[in-house]
Amino acid sequence: MGGVEAGRIPAIVMGRGPTALGILRSLVLTGIPAYVACPPDDLAARSRWYRPTPGVPWDGRPGPQALDALRAMPLPHAVIIPGADDAAMWLADLPASELGARFVTSTSSRTAQELLQDKSVFAGYLAAAHVPHPRTFQLGSLADVATVPMAQLDRVFIKPVNSQRFSDVVGAKGVWVSSREALRDTWARFHAQGFSVMAQEYVPGPASGHFFIDGFRDRHGAYAGLFARQRMRMSPPDFGNSSCSRAIPLDSVPDAVRHVRRVLDGLDYRGIFSAEFKHDPRDGEYRIIEVNTRAWTYVEFAARHGVNVCDMAWRDAQGLPVPSAPRDYADGGLCVDLYHDIASVRRQRVPTLGVIAQWLRADLHVFRADDPRPALHAVAGMFRKRFGQHAPDPAGDVRATRV
Repeated sequence: MGGVEAGRIPAIVMGRGPTALGILRSLVLTGIPAYVACPPDDLAARSRWYRPTPGVPWDGRPGPQALDALRAMPLPHAVIIPGADDAAMWLADLPASELGARFVTSTSSRTAQELLQDKSVFAGYLAAAHVPHPRTFQLGSLADVATVPMAQLDRVFIKPVNSQRFSDVVGAKGVWVSSREALRDTWARFHAQGFSVMAQEYVPGPASGHFFIDGFRDRHGAYAGLFARQRMRMSPPDFGNSSCSRAIPLDSVPDAVRHVRRVLDGLDYRGIFSAEFKHDPRDGEYRIIEVNTRAWTYVEFAARHGVNVCDMAWRDAQGLPVPSAPRDYADGGLCVDLYHDIASVRRQRVPTLGVIAQWLRADLHVFRADDPRPALHAVAGMFRKRFGQHAPDPAGDVRATRV
């Protein structure tokens, strides 16, 4: 990977897991010195390029402890790049704080962040802007449950208004409901747990009907980078994440590109984004599902195709020019999350030889030959989870030095 260029101010990766690792590797590709604010046992902490943030230990969580860590940090300046929803929201307020001159970030307003992260408000915005999206119904009370036209909808599921805590507690992105009674009972259960939820019609079609437009919109409103992906397989099958995806030409999904630009232009959005769409076979529309307001899990895949949004965010935060990435990047390349793709292949009974051929030519998510310890750490964690807590970690201890 790239070497560090002297005189460049460092970046701080604020996140954890595969997303933080992808941000770190994307920064290294362009020679940007980087620190990672994450727990010491995190996947990203196993990378050969990992350095903890200097000064007071900081695990990357936002809040008062994050402000204390930044105040005590022996860095005159740094750029912070978020890898989680709560981090992106918290950073929206940082420019107006007493630390805003020292620690800069490429971010939208809190209003824009809240609209995009609150899926109920987002659905209302899409409806007003006439942007195709799944039929969505806010469930604030039992009276709202009674108004959902179950008989007119295809398949219906309940999803959270804000997904981060819901996924941690429930262990899923959504829950199927097949009748009004099931809708009422499921709403009551989540309401009692303190979750705000909504009902949404499931757009039919296979995993390959999901498309993603990833990119960066700078402070002037220019789209310095756009990258399109198609999901090939996912795990779990209903509300899972991509286990295999491929790069596709932007020209193959012009409607999706047009829709996301309309959404973000209307909010004067600034920063990294990743928008998910589902192609609806009933009418051919590309229906927008959500827009992530931070780096996404496969951000390194885009960077290796020349669309390095982390480099763009680093430049934009400092007020530097942001060169445009090529729109004619190489398409057809695959990115595979091997552990979850094995589960997906077994479940779907996909022909083994064809899949192995895909794996051999794909970018493997997390695993890289020049940075193998994160993958070894992940494998050790799987063994510990399955066979007990005494399996050794082949990645070994991380002995990064604080500066």
